[in-house]
Amino acid sequence: MTGPIFRDMTPDECEALLSVNHVGRLAFTFKDRVDIQPIHYVFDNGWIFGRTAEGAKFTTLTHHPFVAFEVDEVHGLFDWRSVVAHGTVYLLDKESGPVQASEYDRALDMMRRFLPETFTSEDPTPFRTIVFGIQVMEMTGREAREGKRRRSATKRRTK
Repeated sequence: MTGPIFRDMTPDECEALLSVNHVGRLAFTFKDRVDIQPIHYVFDNGWIFGRTAEGAKFTTLTHHPFVAFEVDEVHGLFDWRSVVAHGTVYLLDKESGPVQASEYDRALDMMRRFLPETFTSEDPTPFRTIVFGIQVMEMTGREAREGKRRRSATKRRTK
């Protein structure tokens, strides 16, 4: 039996992993403290879109917009894929001009593809009123797979 095989993922594989998942972790800093929180998200063409509510995370992101974002798929100890994206958070407001309005509309469209009730009377999280986008500047991915198992000498002789 050989050991696990680790490899870097291609940019297309990284984007594919981000596209099919909708829960990730957002890491951000404030002074000498690092925090990480799970969030729902959608990924589209180099942007991660999500929404949040007023609170410590929102306040921190308005002052320190540089973040890391991670998504994992884990099926076993040596059967996983992980993507880390680094970028800048932009708070999207429909009323802040045409560029912001365009990005806000794109974010809302993408979020509604994932959760059609977003910002409707049926919204399961109506308190999350702040829309944000993370412009991905750098993305890396790693993967682990179990190595191929060699047949034992006894099994080879009996065949």
